[in-house]
Amino acid sequence: MSEPVLTVENLSVRIAGLHILQGVSFTVAPTGVTVLLGRNGVGKTTTLRAVVGLTPRNGEVRGTVRTGAQSLLSQRTHRLVRGGLGYVPEDRCVFAGLTVAENLRLAERRGTRPAYDRVFALFPELDRRSRQRAGSLSGGQQQMLAIGRVLLNDNRLLLVDEPTKGLAPKVVTEVAEVLERVAESVPVLLVEQNLAVVRRLARDAVVLAAGRVAWTGDAQELLLETALTRSLLGVGSAEGHQHAAVATADHPAAAAPEDGS
Repeated sequence: MSEPVLTVENLSVRIAGLHILQGVSFTVAPTGVTVLLGRNGVGKTTTLRAVVGLTPRNGEVRGTVRTGAQSLLSQRTHRLVRGGLGYVPEDRCVFAGLTVAENLRLAERRGTRPAYDRVFALFPELDRRSRQRAGSLSGGQQQMLAIGRVLLNDNRLLLVDEPTKGLAPKVVTEVAEVLERVAESVPVLLVEQNLAVVRRLARDAVVLAAGRVAWTGDAQELLLETALTRSLLGVGSAEGHQHAAVATADHPAAAAPEDGS
């Protein structure tokens, strides 16, 4: 068995007196997509932020996070990024006052050749809108930019937090297609609520509940177990919700909210 690209052991995070993560342990395979699932508020984003060193200053982090024998918790975020850890945050965090080109330029790593050809091949819209201010982009275009910034550089692991949240169906499909292509060469730790997208992308799954790991295993097997999915994720409690999230899994856009982003 290949060595995991990421190992998390007994990870605990306290923020402002709240014990958000309580001994979380899991591994990320060196290939494919590992999805981090769970109901809202169970600590999925907190987990990603702890891995990349972005826990708030009033927070306390304990445990082990490592790639091979290298510990990550002792390193600053900029060093982790330079070392090949790519992070796409939940709320995109583009620089609204800067153009698309300027946002991308800021993501360039010193001493490396930025892969603009790769980014524009995946997201041609970014090339066409290179002079447009990021704040005037639609939500879907901003998500493309957030992912594009990370893909500008070579990475050994990508952490991607809810990339299809709030996007229009067409954009959900585009983002899923890009992540599917990216995962062929770079392992991905993905937080995603759209189970149709999860079914399309994920090989392994880790489910959090109340700040702890409640289940790990094959993502496709999890989605086939309706009762288990309902118990762990709260999906399927209503027949219509179950149909939208699971039965349309072969059509990722069908399960996404239509807000026109």
